[in-house]
Amino acid sequence: MVLQQLTLKQLRAFLLSVRTGSFTAAASSMGISQASVSELVRKMEDEHGTPVFTRAGRKLVLTAAGSALVPFAEQAVAAADNAENALRSVRSLKGGVATFGLLRNAAYYLLSDLAEEFHARYPEVRIRLIGLNSVEVAAAVADGKVEAGLAVLPIDSEGLTVAPLLRDEVLYASCDPERLTTPVTTEQLAHARLILYDAHYGWKDPTRRQLADRAQLAGVKLEPWIEVEHVESALALVERGIGDTIMSRAVAESASCPPSVRTVGFSEPLFDTIALIQREAETLSPASRELARLAQRMLLARSSSET
Repeated sequence: MVLQQLTLKQLRAFLLSVRTGSFTAAASSMGISQASVSELVRKMEDEHGTPVFTRAGRKLVLTAAGSALVPFAEQAVAAADNAENALRSVRSLKGGVATFGLLRNAAYYLLSDLAEEFHARYPEVRIRLIGLNSVEVAAAVADGKVEAGLAVLPIDSEGLTVAPLLRDEVLYASCDPERLTTPVTTEQLAHARLILYDAHYGWKDPTRRQLADRAQLAGVKLEPWIEVEHVESALALVERGIGDTIMSRAVAESASCPPSVRTVGFSEPLFDTIALIQREAETLSPASRELARLAQRMLLARSSSET
């Protein structure tokens, strides 16, 4: 027999007997008969071949095995109680505010439906969805301004719990077919007329950071020809033939990408990794926890549909 076969009911009966000193008092706390509590403990002892109590008259005294069991029983019962409380808190969401940070291009990952679905489930809970560059999402979570969020890696992850959810390939985009005949190298990228978005964050942007690291290894320098704030603005300029840009596959496959703008991958494939982040050892509010769960489910569903 192994410890895993212990039931929660046995462990509750055992702990209450320890705390109250008798099966009678434990039975009263559990709302069952004294004989039932005695049977739960006896069966546990029989299954594991060792007594956990010495019956000294009306007083229960722990054996060495019983003393060893106490901390593990407390952990198991506490974990079960916490799980029940988590489910109960989600079922009873009646108010409050859920705060969540979203990466700038969240709409391209179907996350525009997030607020609608959450509101349909919990109409009495207010929502704050803050759309920022991943640099700012990470900073807002770290500072406690936002409980959790989605961000593209790499970010400054000190003090954060980071759970990668989805990888999306980053592509080179142009209106000139001759530039898309073969996968693009870092050296070719350095000589391109680049139109890059997220101008405010520049090379702190996670995707740009990856490109900068590659350029450094290749011994070249990347200098954008034009910088704009939004990917849609970059695509409009590419459509006019002014230059080329980079974008995730999610953007390339969206209605926002002009038909004349085509893409090709990099010779060394490049990916945006989207992760769920929150502060280390931080317990999310029930509303924000449920919002994070829905966002995670949407991203994982998209990832499954692409494989």
